[in-house]
Amino acid sequence: MEKNALGRHILCEAYGCDPGVLDDRKLVERIMVQAALETGAEVREVAFHQFSPQGVSGVVVISESHLAIHTWPELGYAAIDVFTCGDTVDPWDACNYLTEHFQAQNATTTEVKRGVFQHEVSVKIS
Repeated sequence: MEKNALGRHILCEAYGCDPGVLDDRKLVERIMVQAALETGAEVREVAFHQFSPQGVSGVVVISESHLAIHTWPELGYAAIDVFTCGDTVDPWDACNYLTEHFQAQNATTTEVKRGVFQHEVSVKIS
């Protein structure tokens, strides 16, 4: 990671995913939590919602930041975010785990450096 970046945010567009997986709240939640654990992240909170007639949204809050997902089973599409701070958890490991377990046929990913400071930051606390 860049010396002056606080974290890395992976934005993943996963296409051709298994619609049955994407529309199963419990399964999506299990896969998301497992992705966090596989990277060595510390899971803090988990919240997922099943939409009617279809789709799942959820977030896994980790000490290092979060994993989030929104699914469109009818399109075989999932919008996935993996944001980690520090150097102990690699967000790419989680992203790769997720695309594999959602059975994505292809994915477009972008990494965004978060908290990039161009100069030394000092905070005075009184």
